[in-house]
Amino acid sequence: MAVPSSGFRVVAGIIGLAVVLGACAATQPMAATPQKLILATTTSTEDSGLLAYLLPDFERAYNVKVAVIAVGTGQALQLGRDGNADVLLVHDRAQEDAFMAEGHGARREDVMYNDFVIVGPPDDPANIRGMAGAVQALATVATVQATFISRGDDSGTHSKEEALWKAAGITPSGAWYISAGQGMDAVLTMAAEQQAYTLSDRATYLARTPEGLALEILVEGDPLLFNPYGVLAVNPAKNPYIQGELANQFIDWLISAPVQEKIGAFGVEKFGMPLFIPNAQP
Repeated sequence: MAVPSSGFRVVAGIIGLAVVLGACAATQPMAATPQKLILATTTSTEDSGLLAYLLPDFERAYNVKVAVIAVGTGQALQLGRDGNADVLLVHDRAQEDAFMAEGHGARREDVMYNDFVIVGPPDDPANIRGMAGAVQALATVATVQATFISRGDDSGTHSKEEALWKAAGITPSGAWYISAGQGMDAVLTMAAEQQAYTLSDRATYLARTPEGLALEILVEGDPLLFNPYGVLAVNPAKNPYIQGELANQFIDWLISAPVQEKIGAFGVEKFGMPLFIPNAQP
C-alpha cells in the first residue's frame, strides 16, 4: 500500500533526526575516566571533617577520585613504605623525617598545625584542671590511678602521649591504663563512656562536642602539645603504580594560597575558631 506523502515526510524526518543525533553523539568526546589517588592519612583529618570539606574541590579540578585510608600516622607511613599509597597527610615530624631520610618519600611539605589537649570528666577526679604542664598532669593521673584511655595504635597522638609519659619518667601500666588500639573518635567515645582521661587532638575533640560529649578540656597550651601536620609524596620507585605526578599536583594544590585560606576558615563558623592553622610555604 502506498504511504501518503505527508506520512513519508514524518518518518523520514524521524529517521534523519536519529541519524543526526547519533552522529553528534559520536563526535562528542566521552568524559575521561577519573584518575585515582590513594591518600593515607590520620584519623584526625577524617574525623574532624576536614577531608570532606577540602577534597571535593581537588577531585573536580583535576578529575580525580581520592581514595582515603584513615589510620594512625604510623600505619599511614607504613603504607607509604610498602608502596601502597601515593601521598600521605600525617602528624609526627620525627617519623616523617625518618621516612624521608630512609628514601621512602620524594617530597615533604608543611601543611598546618593544631594542638593536643588532655580531656577528661567534668568532675576531674585527678584534679588536673588548669595545670600548665602536660607532663605534670599525666604524672598526677598516674599517681591517683585515674582511668586513662590510650590510643595504643602507633598514631601521631599515641607517639606524643608516649613522649609525655617518658618525660614524666613513667611507664604506665595497670588496670587504670587502657590501651584501646583505636582511632581518636573511638577513644573519645570510650573515655566519655568510662569517664576517663585521654589525649586528643583539638580538632577531633571539637568536632565531637556538638554531640554532647561528656568530656572537657582540662589541660591545654603547653608548647609540648604542639601538633604539626605534613604532606609527603611517596617515592615512585616503591611501586610502578604509584601516581607520583598526581601526588605532586595534590601537594601543590594543598599548600596553595587559596586552599591554605580554606583550611584556616574550617571550623570558624561552627566553633568560633579554626580547627587547623595553615602554615605551608607555597
